[in-house]
Amino acid sequence: MTQDLSAVEPTAAPPSLWRELREAVRGTDADYTKIPLRRAVFLLAVPMVLELVLESTFAVVDIFFVAKLGPSAVATVGLTESYLFLLYAVAMGLAMAVTAVVARRIGEGKREEAGITAVQAIFIALLVSVLPALTGIVYAQDLLRLMGADAWSIEHGYRYTQWMLGGNAVIMLLFVINAIFRGAGDAAIAMRVLWLSNGLNILLCPILIFGLGPAPELGIEGAAIATNIGRGIGVAYQLWVLFRGGKHIRVTAAQLVWRGAMLWNIVRTSLGGVGQMIVAMTSWIFLMRILASIGSEAVAGATIAIRIMMFTMMPAWGMSNAAATLVGQNLGAGHPERAEASVWRIGWYNMAYLVAISVLFFALPRQLVSIFTADPEVVRIGAEWLRILSYSFFIYGWWMVTVQAFNGAGDTMTPTKINVVFFWLIQIPLSYLLAISLDWQHSGVFWGVFVSETAVGVFTLWLFTRGRWKNAQV
Repeated sequence: MTQDLSAVEPTAAPPSLWRELREAVRGTDADYTKIPLRRAVFLLAVPMVLELVLESTFAVVDIFFVAKLGPSAVATVGLTESYLFLLYAVAMGLAMAVTAVVARRIGEGKREEAGITAVQAIFIALLVSVLPALTGIVYAQDLLRLMGADAWSIEHGYRYTQWMLGGNAVIMLLFVINAIFRGAGDAAIAMRVLWLSNGLNILLCPILIFGLGPAPELGIEGAAIATNIGRGIGVAYQLWVLFRGGKHIRVTAAQLVWRGAMLWNIVRTSLGGVGQMIVAMTSWIFLMRILASIGSEAVAGATIAIRIMMFTMMPAWGMSNAAATLVGQNLGAGHPERAEASVWRIGWYNMAYLVAISVLFFALPRQLVSIFTADPEVVRIGAEWLRILSYSFFIYGWWMVTVQAFNGAGDTMTPTKINVVFFWLIQIPLSYLLAISLDWQHSGVFWGVFVSETAVGVFTLWLFTRGRWKNAQV
C-alpha cells in the first residue's frame, strides 16, 4: 500500500507553515500538477476542510435549536432530510462530474472550455430543481405521512418540508458552483461561500425559530426560512465571484450559451455519480422508515447522532475532496503516478484523524448526544449509534478518499455498482432482518449499517489498488 513519493514530488525549499496557511485561505494560482505534492495537498485541503467544518457546524447548531421544540420537531427534520438526501444525491452526483470535467480541462490547460463547462453545469442544476420544488410545496404533508411521521409533524411541521424542498434550487447551485471552484483549484472561494451562507444560517436560526427581537416566532418553519436565506445569499456571492473571476476560472458573458455536446458530457459523466448517491441516500430513507416504525425517539436519536457524525467527519470529507481535484488535474496533465500518490497520502491523513474521532465516540457518546437533548430515551439511542459507528471509522477514511479518487478521475460508475451491492443488497435487508424480524429494534439498524459500511470500505480500497480508474476519460 505504500508508494515512493520521491519520484513524483519535486524538491524545493519549503515556505513557512504560516505563509502556506495564509496562501491556502486567501487562494492561490499555484499549478497543482507541478508544485510539491505535500504542498498541493495542503493548499487544497485546508480551505476544503475549513469549508466543510462550518457546513457541519451549521448542521449541529440547527438541530440544537430545533431540539428545543421537542422530539417530533427533530423527527420532522430527519424525515424531511430523507427526501432532501435524494436531492443531495443529484446535486452531489452532478458536482462529482463537474469537478472531474473542470479539473481535467484545467489540467489540460483548456481554461476557456472549463468556463463553458461551468455554465452548462449551472443550466443543469436549475432544470433539475423545478420538479422537486413543485412536489414539495404541494404535497409536503403527504410526503411526511408516507414516511410515517406522527400527528404533530403532519399538522405543524409540514411547513418546514415545504420551505426546504421548495427552495432546493439554492442547494443545487451551492453544490454545483462550489464543485466548479474546487475542480479549477479555487478551493478558497468555495470555502468563503459556505462561511458566508452558513454563518448567516447560524445567526438567523435562533432569531426566526424563537422570535428574538422584532422577528416573529416561527418555530420549526423559522429554521427552514433561515437556511434558505443563508444559502440564497451564498449563491448570489458564488455567481458574483464566478463572473468576476477566480484564480483559475472565470465565466464571461460570451460563454452564457447552450452547448448541447458539453452539457451532455456533464450529464453522461454525472449519471454514475448521481446513481451512487441515490443508492446511498435511498438506503438511508429505508433505514429512517424502519426507525420511524419503531418510534419518534428512535428517529430523533438517529438524527442527532448523524448530525454529530457529519460534524466530526467534515474535515475528512474536505481532505477527500482535495484528492478528487488532484486526481482530475494530474490525470489531465498526464501524471497518473502523482494522482495515485496524492490518494495514498491523503488516505493516511484521513485514517489517523478518524481513528481519533472514533475514540471520542466510544468514550463519550452520551455526553455528546446530551448537548442536544435532555430526553433520556433519545440520549440512549443516539449514544448507542455513536458507539457502534466508532468501530468502523478506522476504515472509513480510506473509503472516503478512494471513492473520491474514482470520482475525480471521472469513473463514477464503479462506486455506483459498489453501492448497489453493499447498500441495497446488504445494508437494507440486513437492517430489516435485525431490527424487525429478529426484534433488535433500533440496534438492528445500527449494526446493519456497521457491517455494510465496514465491508464496502475494505472492498473499495482493494479495487482502487487495481488502478483501472487511471484510464477513465471525461
